[in-house]
Amino acid sequence: MGTTLTETIEQTPARRTTPTPGAMTRRPNWLGGLAGWLWLGIVVVPIYWIVITSFKAQATYYADNPFALPSDPTLDNYVLVIQSDFVQYFVNSVIVTVGAVAPAVVFSFMAAFAIVRGGSGRFLRLTNSLFLMGLAIPLQATIIPIYLIIIRLHLYDTLLAMILPSIAFAIPLSVLVLANFIRDVPKELFESMRIDGAGTWVQLWRLAFPLTRPAVVTVTIYNALHVWNNFLLPLILTQDPSKRTLPLALWNFQGEYSVNVPAVLASVVLTTLPILTLYVLGRRQLLSGLTAGFGK
Repeated sequence: MGTTLTETIEQTPARRTTPTPGAMTRRPNWLGGLAGWLWLGIVVVPIYWIVITSFKAQATYYADNPFALPSDPTLDNYVLVIQSDFVQYFVNSVIVTVGAVAPAVVFSFMAAFAIVRGGSGRFLRLTNSLFLMGLAIPLQATIIPIYLIIIRLHLYDTLLAMILPSIAFAIPLSVLVLANFIRDVPKELFESMRIDGAGTWVQLWRLAFPLTRPAVVTVTIYNALHVWNNFLLPLILTQDPSKRTLPLALWNFQGEYSVNVPAVLASVVLTTLPILTLYVLGRRQLLSGLTAGFGK
């Protein structure tokens, strides 16, 4: 006997339908959005105040609304900053930053490669432990020993006195970050290059360096930002005004009884521009290095 269409439909098990992702309604995250806008205000408001105040005259700074746009914008503050040996301080900051960051990144990259690809020797494990211990030592805790060492080396009041400690404090974190990225490079690539006759240096600069370039850029910008904004080392290790860096040069606008706030903020704006330019140029590599671990 044949079955009717109705009986066939009743005997067929019902399929469980799942809603497609497009059909699912997303609930708005109002709390997250509010927190985002709040954080944006916390960041933008001080920047806005710094920029508009740098265009105000010192005589009208205390009389005007601090968040109001300048009624009579002026560039006198920027002219005053540039005429107050700003170029000399800028050159000093560039020399200290490049002289500290470049050796630190190169040495850290080679040390990280040796730690990852050098086998499991006791010496390499001890070296890695020493680098990790360096992360737990703050600069403020070592400023007196650094001062005494610089005096013994007859380097006081020189740019080298700021470069050497900056290199030492930039290495531990750089080695940690670069070692983690080099460890993610497949071992088969190194083995294939070794079979083809490539030595350690060729593997280092022809394979490891191109594949870890985002990490190198991230470490470079991070260390450059810290060295560029460092105030403690120039304050303790220099006395000659011609050896000052930009953060220490802000003292030029501090009088005995008052502070030229618009000139100070104009100096802050000019000091920030090089770091902002460096970030714009290396933005893609920086973001790639910071977010590389989240996709694994």
